[in-house]
Amino acid sequence: MRRRPTKPVYVGNVKVGGDAPITVQSMTKTDTRDVKATVAQIKGLEEAGCEIIRSAVPDMEAARALREIKRQIKIPLVADIHFHYQLALEAIQSGVDCLRLNPGNIRDPERVKQVVHAAKERQIPIRIGVNFGSLPPVGSIGRTRALHRLSDGVNLLPKGGQAVEGQYSIVDHMVDTALWEIGILEALDFDLIKISIKAFDVYTTVEAYRRLAELVPYPLHLGITEAGTNKSGSIRSAIGLGVLLYEGIGDTIRVSLSDDPREEVAAGFEILKSLNLRQKGVTLVACPSCGRADVDVIKLANTVDALLKKMDKHVKVAVMGCEVNGPGEAKDADVGIAAGAGRAVIFRKGQKVRVVPEADMLTALMEEVAKL
Repeated sequence: MRRRPTKPVYVGNVKVGGDAPITVQSMTKTDTRDVKATVAQIKGLEEAGCEIIRSAVPDMEAARALREIKRQIKIPLVADIHFHYQLALEAIQSGVDCLRLNPGNIRDPERVKQVVHAAKERQIPIRIGVNFGSLPPVGSIGRTRALHRLSDGVNLLPKGGQAVEGQYSIVDHMVDTALWEIGILEALDFDLIKISIKAFDVYTTVEAYRRLAELVPYPLHLGITEAGTNKSGSIRSAIGLGVLLYEGIGDTIRVSLSDDPREEVAAGFEILKSLNLRQKGVTLVACPSCGRADVDVIKLANTVDALLKKMDKHVKVAVMGCEVNGPGEAKDADVGIAAGAGRAVIFRKGQKVRVVPEADMLTALMEEVAKL
């Protein structure tokens, strides 16, 4: 597939956009003011392969804690800012690598300009983060005094795919909100810009990103916001992000899950691997099992999956359970096992290398993986 060309930015030492690989990010779920807990979670995310991390900044104590957090971690740190522009200024002083600003709740142009001047001085990128859940009131983009969200008219707008021709929709409002803040940054000759434009509704999200991708040259941060728990949220994210990535749209992704943030990273890489956009870590091909299986393929596949998560090798491993697709898929993998009645054939690079009894299947397979 052909990637949409974008103007790259650097978040710390990580290139986003241009010809850079699509990066996978996550967000800490600890209290940012608790430096020890936050650093511990980030270190776990580093081990899981996370490439950029974002932390919430609810108050000045959290903004100041970013300095010590930044000192103890390796991956770039993004400050997530809402409501109070002073928190962005303090986060810059703490040495963060990027800011996320919400144009839905920081709507005073003069305050946005103050943040941009400080970011420009230190060459810190800004992600304009538009979310359906915190859009400005309809007709009041960039106005500081307007209706409360409970009566702002946003939820009365038709979502993606529901608007009739000429009708103002949620997608229009999201795109207009992003363009408003982009205009402020560009007027100040600031182009270290990334943009996200997320909703829970997949159709709305896809349509908004498609629309914005045609209007601006900046890298796009993809996500389905508040996607849900690990299982449902991963599926929803895979569909929404998968559509956009297949169309060449997207430069960095975050899978938002109500779970351990390491699960977000794992899901992100799986989405990219399924589209052959990244090959970080092991790709597992696993038989779903059926009435033809003579061994417990489900147990074997899950055990192998758990062991492979600890490896960073770019290899393909197949765990198959019968004579229908087993030999073909096993031979197509770097290492594969085709299990049968009481025994299994192990393949490496398309060649049969071992026949082992069922009791030795797991050990033999992992030995062959280790040889690669």
